[in-house]
Amino acid sequence: MPAAPKLASFPAIRGALTFYQICSIITGVGLLLLLTEMVLKYTPLHVELFAGGTGGALWFADVIAGPTCEWWSLFLPMTNDCEMVSTGDGFNISLFILVAHGWFYVVYLVSCFRVWSLMRWPFRRFLLLALGGVVPFLSFFLEAATARRVRGYLAEREAAAASAPVPAPEGTR
Repeated sequence: MPAAPKLASFPAIRGALTFYQICSIITGVGLLLLLTEMVLKYTPLHVELFAGGTGGALWFADVIAGPTCEWWSLFLPMTNDCEMVSTGDGFNISLFILVAHGWFYVVYLVSCFRVWSLMRWPFRRFLLLALGGVVPFLSFFLEAATARRVRGYLAEREAAAASAPVPAPEGTR
């Protein structure tokens, strides 16, 4: 069983928890946006969202499969020599969502690692927290459960420390 966190690390745990909660919400929203983008691109709609360009402020541009591509081959990794071509110009918001979520997932993993290491939890808890950025909606549930668990643990430990008798300094009776 891992050692319990020290009382001196409680301020760091509170800071790490706040950072984790913020990262968890941002990652969860980013994942839902990414899921929406993938549905728009890889279902029969075949569109990507653009800002600016010839279509106006916000508009959808068609995505065309290259000459060697069949839509069903997108889901078979061994046969995926398919090139997707977007017909849009301007700023590709769909691509931005994909890249932003990928990079912010790394930040989310750092926040998970920080809470996990300060709380001295088993490694499987870290793996569960890491899944929050991959499984839609999971980060929202994990954020609430983790915050409740950590705050409860800290309050319990602080209450136990406050009620514990203080040893008398040496040399006094």
